[in-house]
Amino acid sequence: MSFNSLTFAFFLPIFLIIYYVACRSESKRDLVLLVGSYIFYMSWYWQYAGLIALSTVVDYTIGQKLKASKSPKKRKLLLVSSLFVNLGLLALFKYYNFFYGLSDNIFQSIGLELPELYHQLLLPVGISFYTFQTLSYTIDVYRNKIDTEESFIKFAVFVSFFPQLVAGPIVRAKDFLPQLRKKLVITVNDIERGLQLIFLGLFKKIIIADLLAYMIVDPIFSNPNAYSSFDLMIGLYAYAFQIYCDFSGYTDIAIGIALLIGFRLPINFNMPYISQTPSEFWQRWHISLSSWLRDYLYISLGGNRGTKIIVFRNLMVTMLLGGLWHGAGMNFILWGGFHGLMLVLTRGMKTETTINTNFILKVILNFHLILFSWLLFRISNLDDFFLYINGIAQLSGGTALQPLSFFILAIAFISHYIPSDFLERMKHLFQVRSLVFKAGTYTGMLMLFVGASTGAETFIYFQF
Repeated sequence: MSFNSLTFAFFLPIFLIIYYVACRSESKRDLVLLVGSYIFYMSWYWQYAGLIALSTVVDYTIGQKLKASKSPKKRKLLLVSSLFVNLGLLALFKYYNFFYGLSDNIFQSIGLELPELYHQLLLPVGISFYTFQTLSYTIDVYRNKIDTEESFIKFAVFVSFFPQLVAGPIVRAKDFLPQLRKKLVITVNDIERGLQLIFLGLFKKIIIADLLAYMIVDPIFSNPNAYSSFDLMIGLYAYAFQIYCDFSGYTDIAIGIALLIGFRLPINFNMPYISQTPSEFWQRWHISLSSWLRDYLYISLGGNRGTKIIVFRNLMVTMLLGGLWHGAGMNFILWGGFHGLMLVLTRGMKTETTINTNFILKVILNFHLILFSWLLFRISNLDDFFLYINGIAQLSGGTALQPLSFFILAIAFISHYIPSDFLERMKHLFQVRSLVFKAGTYTGMLMLFVGASTGAETFIYFQF
C-alpha cells in the first residue's frame, strides 16, 4: 500500500475518520494508531509483521531490564543482545545472500566449493528503517540519555508508526515518545500544512520522479549504447533529480500525514544539491540517516578524536557501512566508499553563505561529484558502469529524447533551487485563499496525478 496508490487513497480517509473519533481518549488513540500501522504494513506481506512485533518485544523488554540493572557488565550484555537480534534479522533478510555469494567466490578461487545455501526470502519493506529506529532507543537508554517507555502500546506505536515506517525519516525515541504522552492538539494550520506537504510530495513523485524515470532514466540506463554522450549526461542529471524527488516526496507525504494526526516528524532534506562540500551534502541529504550514523556509529568509533589517520578511518568505516545500509551490493559499498573518500579529501573545507562566483563554482563542482556517485548507486554491474563512463567519454552530440523530457527535467531543476523563503510566501498566499479555491486546486492536482501516472507505485527507497 504505497502513498500514491488507490488503495492508500481509500485507507487514509477511513483511518482519519476513525482516528478523529477515537483521539479524545489517549488509550483509544494509541490503539487506533497501532492497529492502523500494522494494517498498513501487512498490506505488503502480512507474515513480515511478525518481524516488527519481534523487534518491538525484544527492545521494549531490554529497555525495561536496562532500567532495572545497575551492573555495567549486565547492561552491556543487554545492549549486545539487542544489537544481535536486530542486526541479525537485518543481516539474514538483507545481506545473507550477498555475503554468502562473496564467500562462495573466494572459496571457488582456491578450488573449494560451498554447498548451495541461498535463501529465497523476500526483503521485508522498511526493515532497515525500523531496525535503526529501535536500536536508537536501546542505545539511548543504555547511555542514560532517555528514560525507558513504560507503556508497551506507546512503544509499539513508536516502532510501527505508519507514515514513516517504510522509508523514514528515521525517528528518535526522544523526539517521538514525548508526543505520545502529551494531549493531542490538531490545529487548522496543521491540517492545511499537512495537506500542502502531501500534495507537494505527490507532485514530486508522480509528476517529476516517475516521469523522469519513464521518459529518460529507465530507457537510457537499460541501453546506454543507444544514446549519445549528451543523452547519457542528461540521464545522469535526470536520475539525480529522480531519486531526490522520489525520496523527498515520500518524506513530504510522511510529514504531512503525521501533521494530520497531530505528530511532528523531523526534516529529512534541505536543498541537498546546493551544497558546496561533500560534508554539507550529508547535512542536507537524508538527514535522519546521516545524523544516526554520526551519533551511533561515527562517534562510537572515536569521531574526531585522535590522529588524522584515525579520524579518516572513522569517516571511511561510517560511510562504507552507510553504503551497505542502502543495499546488499558492491555498488552500494563503492558508493559509500566514494563519499567517504570525498569527506576525507575535503575535510576542513569551509562553506560560504554569500552568493558569488566562488559559491556557484563550488556548488557546480560538488554537484557533479555527487552525480558521479549516483552512477555508482544506480548501476549494480561494474561492466555497465564502465560502459556508461566510456559512452560519456565519446563526447558525441545529438539527442533521441523527446522535448517533453527536457521540460520535466527543467521543472525538477527549478523546483529544487527555488529559495525556501519564496516557497514559504507562496504557501502562505495559498493558505489565506478561500476554501473553494483550495478545494478546486487540490481536485485539479488529483486529476493531474491520475492523468500523468505511469503506473510506478513503489518509491525507490522501499528496496532499502
